[in-house]
Amino acid sequence: MCLIGLALNAHPRHAVVLAANRDEFHDRPTAGLDWWRPAKGQVDVLAGRDLSAGGTWLGLGTQGRIGLLTNVRDPKRHRPDAPSRGALVAEWLASAGDAQALLPGWVRRGCNPFNLIGGDLATGQWWWGDDRSAAPQPLSDGVHALSNASLDVPWPKVLRVRDALAAALGISADAKALAASLLDALSDRSVPPDGDLPDTGIGLARERALAPVFIHAAASRYGTRSSTVLVGERTLANRWLLTVVERRYDASGRPLEERMVQLAGWPGAARAPVQVRPAY
Repeated sequence: MCLIGLALNAHPRHAVVLAANRDEFHDRPTAGLDWWRPAKGQVDVLAGRDLSAGGTWLGLGTQGRIGLLTNVRDPKRHRPDAPSRGALVAEWLASAGDAQALLPGWVRRGCNPFNLIGGDLATGQWWWGDDRSAAPQPLSDGVHALSNASLDVPWPKVLRVRDALAAALGISADAKALAASLLDALSDRSVPPDGDLPDTGIGLARERALAPVFIHAAASRYGTRSSTVLVGERTLANRWLLTVVERRYDASGRPLEERMVQLAGWPGAARAPVQVRPAY
């Protein structure tokens, strides 16, 4: 995952809204949004799945947890032999432990630099942490955005997704309309001016290629593989109506398919099937 917008209690009806893009090499095998179990004896999760190293970049657990991951762009600290970061999200979704206890162990594991956002729909608690955190940082109500630096660092794509999320919340009352608006915002391919780009040590040409909200770097077969939107409406005490939509893209940057699921009375309700349809 390379870009996340998250709104907490920023809409009178939809208390949790997230919009996120996953950027990855197109030859890395991936399964789309679906139900699976990280390990024997653990709870089921609803997530895409990295079939190369395991784990996921964004998902929900049946006990009501939500987890999201972005890589931190820091070439000096990157190790090719580091363990997979995607396992951290899966562990959060399936674990019964709290972030205060879990995050120090994840930091000691020695993964490449990462950001993690975790939430618990049953308690309403949300947090952010990274691979240098001593403890998770609680997230306040409002609109947050995150890319490949620290939380709310104002890279151009971060500002774009944050502003698009805030604007959509001000217009759309219906969950499906809100999801459609955010999927459109996540497909923005405009390149910011060079003067607005960060300098992360990868050179100007790569900074330009990675700067849009939606990335299509055809020469390296790298880009946005999927866009995911979650819209959550609190219906009763600690119960939610969730709409989750994932749009997947091919190596040409064209929409390939959409996967959608609605979960009523979540957490605690029965799993709902994922509906799959062509996106073209």
